[in-house]
Amino acid sequence: MANQEPIAKIFSCTQSTELSKKIAKHFGAELGNVNFSHYSDGEFQPSFEESVRGARLFIIGSTQPNSENLMELLLMIDAAKRSSARHITAVIPYFGWARQDRKDKPRVPIGAKLIANLIEAAGATRLITMDLHADQIQGFFEKPVDHLYASTIFIPYIQSLNLNKLTIASPDMGGSKRAYAYSRFLKSNVVICYKQRKKANVVSHMELIGKVEGKNVIIVDDMVDTAGTLTKAADLMVERGAKSVRAICTHGILSGKAYENIEKSKLKELIVTDSIAQEKKSSKVKVLSCAKLFADVMHNVNSNKSINSFFIK
Repeated sequence: MANQEPIAKIFSCTQSTELSKKIAKHFGAELGNVNFSHYSDGEFQPSFEESVRGARLFIIGSTQPNSENLMELLLMIDAAKRSSARHITAVIPYFGWARQDRKDKPRVPIGAKLIANLIEAAGATRLITMDLHADQIQGFFEKPVDHLYASTIFIPYIQSLNLNKLTIASPDMGGSKRAYAYSRFLKSNVVICYKQRKKANVVSHMELIGKVEGKNVIIVDDMVDTAGTLTKAADLMVERGAKSVRAICTHGILSGKAYENIEKSKLKELIVTDSIAQEKKSSKVKVLSCAKLFADVMHNVNSNKSINSFFIK
């Protein structure tokens, strides 16, 4: 007798509830019922309020700091494992701590590797994520990783703008590969910003490699945190004669003075996904949903189908 396809159930961590509702709607399922008990000292405990025995679970939660978001995901995975779930897929739209992907100076951790170890130790059998800060983080896992690209969301939006003299820009040398991937598809030129940092989130010097005069520039990056680098790049490009500057960043962390920096800058528009929940604080920030992309991939994973069609090449 052939094995039946496992039942798929979707659960959400609290920090990703709105996105999870959208994903579940596109998937064609209801969000599973999970309850959180809280102790007075801040400790919390998740509890699945329905049977998950023999099911394929998709547990959705971005792991942006603070660390409670990560801890919540780990506890839910552990609870699923101990409740005899057949497969446990961690759906992490934004994989936090990913900037710590290597030792860039002595006596520092490789945080992304530690997080990978924790997720696997908790019991995840698969990972679905989007636009990792560094592609090699996939290699930190021994379990299968489906690494999605937000280009499938952003490129149709860029095309809808009908911009002439389009130029794609990278805000730093590390993002040049991403910029060239967009430029190949859009048949545009590329410029790259060369920056030097004093410390994290502080840029001391920036220079452009390439010409932007008379061009409509779109900066592409995997994340935007304080928006310091992004707005400095946009202002520099306008000074060098750019007709307009927009930015596309998959993960809108937008911490500190990010919104203030964006409002004061020459940036025409910042487009992000809802991998991290956004509060509307600026008319310049536009949010595109990644819910359908994740729902479609989850469908194919559940039915053991290829996800190759979800990658723009």
